[in-house]
Amino acid sequence: MPVPTARDVVRSTRTALIGPFNELRVEVFNVPEMQQDILTDGEGNFSFPLIGSVQAAGKTPAEVSNDIRSRLSGRFVRDPKVTVNFKSSVNPLVQQAMSVTVDGEVKRSGSYPIVGRVTLMRAVALAGGTTEFAKLQDVVIFREVDGKRFVGLYNLEAIRRGNYADPEVFPSDVVIVGDSVERRRLKDIFQVVPTLLAPLFYQL
Repeated sequence: MPVPTARDVVRSTRTALIGPFNELRVEVFNVPEMQQDILTDGEGNFSFPLIGSVQAAGKTPAEVSNDIRSRLSGRFVRDPKVTVNFKSSVNPLVQQAMSVTVDGEVKRSGSYPIVGRVTLMRAVALAGGTTEFAKLQDVVIFREVDGKRFVGLYNLEAIRRGNYADPEVFPSDVVIVGDSVERRRLKDIFQVVPTLLAPLFYQL
């Protein structure tokens, strides 16, 4: 597939969304102990005093502000005024763009920062690896270059065997690991028949 340009990676029209490893400044007006600098975790979430886990991934700072305000209101703080902002001096749009999204049959779907050269195998590893139902022969990379959308189909098993090179992934790529219907069928059968006195043969 063609390599994206800087113009493809960073688009000024995008809305800045919170993702993994973003630095945030969260403030509750007139409550000093709730003015905190926060680093989101690998899934884009974080913990906050009194309310616990905050699911911030894929949301705007304003949406997270509203979430925290509604959870604090009445029960912990009377009429709280909450602000959430990106703390880093780096443009959050650039931070968001400099990541690859991994979805499908992986253990931790999400967006992961591109630091240095990242290959397809590395991107899948960042997402916790594949699940038991992953179809390793059906891994797709979606990429946009010069306003055109490209799709590449890859075989992780073939890459592991060294049949061809592990392709590089780029910021804003979307990786989808396919679902093996056959493996799901086999698991369903084994759950129905947990103990066998003779081998079980199943035609796919």
